[in-house]
This record gives sequence, C-alpha cells and structure tokens, in this order.
Amino acid sequence: MINTITKPVSAAAAGTWRLGDLTVNRIGFGAMRLPQTGRALVPDAVPRDRDQAIAVLRRAVELGVNHVDTAAFYFSPLRSANELINAALAPYPDDLVIATKVGPARDASGRWASWATTAQELRGQVEENLRQLGRDHLDLVNLRVNGPGPIAERFAALAELRQAGLIRHLGLSSVGPDQLAEARAIAPVVCVQNPYGIGAPARQDRMLDLCGEQGIAFVPFFAIAGQGREAGPQGTEAEQIDGIARAHQATPAQVRLAWSLQRGPHVLAIPGTGDPGHLEDNIAAGALRLTEADLAVLDDLHRSTAS
Repeated sequence: MINTITKPVSAAAAGTWRLGDLTVNRIGFGAMRLPQTGRALVPDAVPRDRDQAIAVLRRAVELGVNHVDTAAFYFSPLRSANELINAALAPYPDDLVIATKVGPARDASGRWASWATTAQELRGQVEENLRQLGRDHLDLVNLRVNGPGPIAERFAALAELRQAGLIRHLGLSSVGPDQLAEARAIAPVVCVQNPYGIGAPARQDRMLDLCGEQGIAFVPFFAIAGQGREAGPQGTEAEQIDGIARAHQATPAQVRLAWSLQRGPHVLAIPGTGDPGHLEDNIAAGALRLTEADLAVLDDLHRSTAS
C-alpha cells in the first residue's frame, strides 16, 4: 500500500534516537539557511526577514522538533542563526537539544578567515556560541574537520571543555573512519555529521554503516541539496525520484529525506529552510514510508550517480 502524507505532521513520526543521554526526534532542523535567502555562507547574502525566521523556528518546535543544528559561523549581514535561535526559543524547552559546530571561522565581513587549530581558539569559538545562544553550556559540539589528517589535539581540547562542564556531548563533522577512531580513543562521540544523500560517494555509505555498528548517530547534511550544497537543490530532479514522489503524493525533497532516514535507525535528518511551507514539508518527510520497491529503485540511483 502506498503511504501518503497528511499535514501537519509531528517530528515524532520519524521515531527517536539518543545522543548520549539526550533523546531527540530523528527529524530535526538545520539553521544554516535561516539568516539569509538564497546561497548561504557568502559575504553578500541577502538577510532574511527577521520575523519570518523567528516564526519558522517557533513553528519547528511546535511541530515537535527538538534537535536544532547551528554554528556561530552561520550568519549574514544583520542576521545570526544563533541569535535568532536565542530570540525565538529562549527560555529553551527542557527537551530541546541545540548542536553547534566549531573549527571554521569567518571574519566580520562574512569571508572565510581561518580554522581554529589551537585549544585557545577552539575555546574562544565555544564561548562565542555560548554567548550568542545565551547558554551556560552547549548540549552538543561537533568538531568540523578540514580534510584528512590527525585531529587528536583539537578533539582533546574539546574533551577538556567537556570535563569542565561547558559541553555536554561531543561529535564530529566531515570525517573519515581513522579520524572517528582517533577521537573515540579520547572521549565518547555521539554523532558524525557528514555530507550524504542519494548519489553520495561510497565512502560515506561506509561511514554510515560504521556509525550504526558503533551506536553513533549519523547526521547527513546536504541530503536534499546534494551537489548544490550551500546554494540548495540545482536543476531538474531525477525521473526515478519524481515518479516515487508522485506515487506517494509527496515532494522530491521528501523522498530524498525519507530515503536517508530509512538507511538506518541511527540516521538523523537536519533539513534547513527559512520558508514555513518547506518546514512543514521537511518535517512531514519523517512520516513517509517508502516501499521495498521504492527503496530498490532509489538504491540503484544512488549507486549509479555516486560522485
């Protein structure tokens, strides 16, 4: 029987996963697109209407989202994702988990400036996230990694901040198996955030499976955008995805999200948007159950288009 969606849908429809001792719904919200319209993380981004951004955040929580992904480097002229989250959601609900990232840095003009490589620089980024969010500790901090190579010194610096009570849980972003193993030898890792979706390289399938074997959440980013990355989805949709979307009375983006979620119970989704309608569509994807035949078609597409 073909499953169709009737909105609005609660984020709880996707099921739950535990990030350490914190339980989250598997459909969350990514804040990267919130501060601007169009392409994210560029100096000349067009700021989004503040009231609209705040309304989207509040609606997300109303619909059961309790996992919000952000970073201090998510900003445009006039708008900061962290400060929008603070304005919209503080005082924060007890069950809300806010995950942030450290590593990359942008200067005041919005240009990429450097990467934090010392304990002092990483602490400074953690403290900036604390200030912007209005928190005395961060629920989850992901170390964003810039390519292959050792990460022990940087991860150990974050582990010290965890011991000091500034961070509750640690994760990683854009890593491979060796870096995950290196980090786990220092402190518990509760999640890995890597780019993933239909057409992702085979090495990301291996990371997804490895995280499942170790009980670690795998959190794809760009699950909808694919190669469009910060610019969002590009061009026409694959015929196979369009056909499955029509059969379920769903959107292609919902099919992509549902496929990612059905890769394993440890897979979380953090689709981002500043549009209220897209927000409801994204959350509703957690209720979409693709058939075995759908999954076979999408798996074939995934393998044939792997970058």
